[in-house]
Amino acid sequence: MSVCVQYPSAGCIVEYLEGNAVQIALVTEESGGKLRLLLPNRRETRLTTSRLLPWAGPALGSVPGKDESARLLEQHRARREELAAALPVLELWEMSQGEVPEASAQWFAELAGQAGDADSVAACGRALLACKSHFRFQPPVFQIFSAGMVEKRLREQQERAAREALVLGGNSFFRLLWDVACKKRALPPRPGGDCRGMSEWPAPEVAERLKQILFARMADPENQEYDELWRMLSKGLPDVPHLPVQLLMAWEQVPAHYNFWYDRAGYAPGDDWWRPLAPAVEALQRAARQVELPVCDLPFISIDSATTRDVDDAFHILPTDDGGFELTLALACPAACWPFGEPLDKAVFRRGTSIYLPEGDSHMMPEVLGTDAFSLLAGQDRPAFCVKTRISAAGEILSCEPRAARVRLAANLTYDDTQAVLDALASGEAPQADNPAAPWAAMLACGNDFAHVWQKARIARGAVIMDRPEPSIVLEGQGAQTRVSIEPGHETPDSQPLVAEMMILASAAVAQWAAEREIPMLHRTQDVALPREYAGVWKEPQDMTRIMRALIPSSLEVQARPHAALGLARYTPMTSPLRRYPDLINEAQLLHWLTHGTPRWDSEALSTLLVSLNAVLDAAGQVQRFRPRYWKLLYFRQQGDKVWWDGVVTEENDMFVNVSLPAQGMYVRGKRRMFDERTCPGMAVQVRIGRVHPLYNEIQILEAVSMDG
Repeated sequence: MSVCVQYPSAGCIVEYLEGNAVQIALVTEESGGKLRLLLPNRRETRLTTSRLLPWAGPALGSVPGKDESARLLEQHRARREELAAALPVLELWEMSQGEVPEASAQWFAELAGQAGDADSVAACGRALLACKSHFRFQPPVFQIFSAGMVEKRLREQQERAAREALVLGGNSFFRLLWDVACKKRALPPRPGGDCRGMSEWPAPEVAERLKQILFARMADPENQEYDELWRMLSKGLPDVPHLPVQLLMAWEQVPAHYNFWYDRAGYAPGDDWWRPLAPAVEALQRAARQVELPVCDLPFISIDSATTRDVDDAFHILPTDDGGFELTLALACPAACWPFGEPLDKAVFRRGTSIYLPEGDSHMMPEVLGTDAFSLLAGQDRPAFCVKTRISAAGEILSCEPRAARVRLAANLTYDDTQAVLDALASGEAPQADNPAAPWAAMLACGNDFAHVWQKARIARGAVIMDRPEPSIVLEGQGAQTRVSIEPGHETPDSQPLVAEMMILASAAVAQWAAEREIPMLHRTQDVALPREYAGVWKEPQDMTRIMRALIPSSLEVQARPHAALGLARYTPMTSPLRRYPDLINEAQLLHWLTHGTPRWDSEALSTLLVSLNAVLDAAGQVQRFRPRYWKLLYFRQQGDKVWWDGVVTEENDMFVNVSLPAQGMYVRGKRRMFDERTCPGMAVQVRIGRVHPLYNEIQILEAVSMDG
């Protein structure tokens, strides 16, 4: 028999839910399903009977005075809370689960042996309401969850609790870190021992989760997995670029000046990334020594910077009787035994290209391969892809003969030594005997002649050449103590173009050879129409800026289209297979054709591969572009805002003036009102720079002075 009142009237104790909490009250008046209730705090409220919980009672028979009513309500409330706390709710679930799908509070009270009065039933209802992981209240009964559902809800409950703790502790900790980043305070002592400030640190499990979120947001700011959580954690913090980076640096989880662009690209810097693949790398080292290829005994020489370790091209050149040239290029040939499709190849593919930065290089391949086993080191037998070409005196490609061979370079020369030889020859003097490049003076002179002829021919076809020396960025010190200096780059006006023109020729000749045989290749294209007067070599900043506005970025495509800036109908990059994955693909495609008479990949396969490859190259390209600029901005900030810098105006309009700083390889912008009214492109100016924030990529002109007239 029920101990609860089915139709509560005046004098009956009832309960209802308010704000997700159970409230107790006494009915003082009932009329047509509408109730007036007296609360324990002696206040009154109105409620409909539909809002009541299904365990009304006991009925007092009459309505006592307010003081007595409040005393009785408090007495029943205390007893119900005591009974609810003692109720073995989980045992009730174990006894009922699988037996009935749902039951009333009184049924559960009877199951627990506590259905003696209304307080017992109400206490049972309260306990069941609190156990949301095992029961769901569907008035007037409680649904009983299955074991699987309970496990799921307990897991969700734990996650919800962890999330609340994370947000509560994380937001305050992030605010602390932001103050540290802004130098408003020092990082408090870490937990441990008797360290004061311990309460300012989150619990270890919360700290680990916060660290995970910050690293994820640093690597991918658009990460939707943490999007909502990040909004709550960063609430009240400024919406600035790269906030996770600043918080991690303040937390000392990453060093000062951390290169987060590597994280964005998913690119592991340094040379440890391949260690889990060591057996495959060792096998490839052996394969490089053992691959059987015919020998090419030409005395090849290479020319690179003094710090270059991955030597991927060398040449041998002779003049021909008709005033032209016979040029044979030897290119590093990892494709001769490369394990395409295997884990090592996939890891190299995900890198896509080597990255060269002031703080150090990160090679596309393991260094034991890229700087040793496949690198064209003088005196060492190496597999090579040789491209023999004949060029007319007018700079036309007469023939192209690609083949694989083993070569042994005669010398590895530097740009500086080569330039010294060319300078001596130009002045009619003999090169210095102790110059390593001196024995190759005749070949270097021939190569220099070729470079002039070939470049002139490219310009005749519309090539646009930007002669823009890049200064050298030098770093000293570590972490926050790093100091930046910018030094003029080495002037090698002949030796670098000599090599560059040979590489352009090889890529053009191979593109033509492959097209004649309908071999699908990856092409670098820049299909844009340029005014004829843009062709030539440009050195002045204002001229280069004007012409660059007319160009579009080059792109990597399977379809062969013109490359406007190079002045070529087709351009197939394949001269740097140690440094660029597209070159490795093209080299493998050519080798497969030479060996089997068929391409390794058809056009459709190359197009599919290119989708992922372009994304990889774009990400690595951001590292290569933004990181040197970061160091330049840091250099300007370290110099302070009182220094005047020499510049040249490149563009101007009613709002802004753009200025090139040639010595630092930088472009900066200032408001038009700071400049002389006569300011125009080409005008020499001096500017004072400030408001520099390297991380935000911000720099502004504070003041400008014209140096013309």
